[in-house]
Amino acid sequence: MNQPYLSPDDLPSHLTIQLSEILFRQLEEATKQRFFLACDKITRILLSSCHWYFRINSGVLMLIMICPDIESYQNIMKTVPQFADILKRFTNRGRITVSPPANKGIPWVFSIDEILPEGDAPTT
Repeated sequence: MNQPYLSPDDLPSHLTIQLSEILFRQLEEATKQRFFLACDKITRILLSSCHWYFRINSGVLMLIMICPDIESYQNIMKTVPQFADILKRFTNRGRITVSPPANKGIPWVFSIDEILPEGDAPTT
């Protein structure tokens, strides 16, 4: 696909790009703080058991969780519907990524629109 040619005058300046990146990082950090406060005590403990942060990518707010061990990974995976419900308070287009410990599998990526509420999930 050919990109349309834009003259240098039509492109954002280097300073504008740097400021945008700083503002996105500040937004991600503020969202992280507000998200944590929106969680109940048990959910906060689960979040504290892993490395987690927010990223904004192409206008999509992404909650990224990296689990250090299988126990925290299993607990986080059981709670994904609750995380999705909280994330829906912050965005209409969100994703949750849950990564297991290194060499223990591949990350799961969920769109908050695709996650069933806790009581609606099928039982096995």
